[in-house]
Amino acid sequence: MLKEFSLEGKKAFITGGGRGLGRAIALVFAEAGADVAVIARTLAQCEETTTLVKKLGRRAFPFQCDIADSRQVDDTVAKATKALGQIDILVNNAGQVTVGPLSPLPIQKPKDAIWDWGPDKRMSDETLNRIMGTNLSGTVYCARAVGEQMVKRRSGKVINVCSSSSIIAYPFETAYAPSKAALQMFTKVLALEWAQFNVQINGINPGWFVTDMTRSGFDNPKTMQERINTVPLKRLTDSRDLGLLALYLASPASDWMTGQVLSLDGGESASQF
Repeated sequence: MLKEFSLEGKKAFITGGGRGLGRAIALVFAEAGADVAVIARTLAQCEETTTLVKKLGRRAFPFQCDIADSRQVDDTVAKATKALGQIDILVNNAGQVTVGPLSPLPIQKPKDAIWDWGPDKRMSDETLNRIMGTNLSGTVYCARAVGEQMVKRRSGKVINVCSSSSIIAYPFETAYAPSKAALQMFTKVLALEWAQFNVQINGINPGWFVTDMTRSGFDNPKTMQERINTVPLKRLTDSRDLGLLALYLASPASDWMTGQVLSLDGGESASQF
């Protein structure tokens, strides 16, 4: 491996690491030499990921945490720092998504629509708070908690997993899309704030990936094909590809990059502008 892409001796804190894209990132980081703290709301999933990481010869620690609760975040960061020694890389991957009308609509729900409630319902306060609390506030809480040691040490990498929905508008994502768009701006603002302390903050906009969180949207073959048709490369890819891009952003190879949000979407976002 090129030394610029090595994470040997580095310690990573990965939210949403119990499954899907977060697990893929954890495994790629371990292959590159990093020890990891795996954070998610479901401890069993964290433990599954840490078991896989340990099989790659790296240390791994599972932590149950709802990042929408700042007190839990502060406590988990303290515990992970003690276990790892320090945190060199923060991956803000945890996310929540629901799809449905903001207010009741006088329409009939299409048979193939992926909605979490019907057109006669409105988006609840609980849904709004859960989406914003996890996708935006939770990321801010984690960056705030981990950032203290990075700034003091004058070294660190922060990777925010945003979404193609932050730059491509889809109907019925009136909570999810704005939360991810705000995360893009947070990435840029924090990058400027911490640049003088040699901490790089970048983001990734994943396109269509089949994960546990999104699987229901791909169960219908017609829906799957519709998704593929929006991708210029006319295919989807494995979540490992996102792990490899995250590795670049976590490694010394990206030391002169900050405040950027890279799209990994098979060219979909390029076709929209």
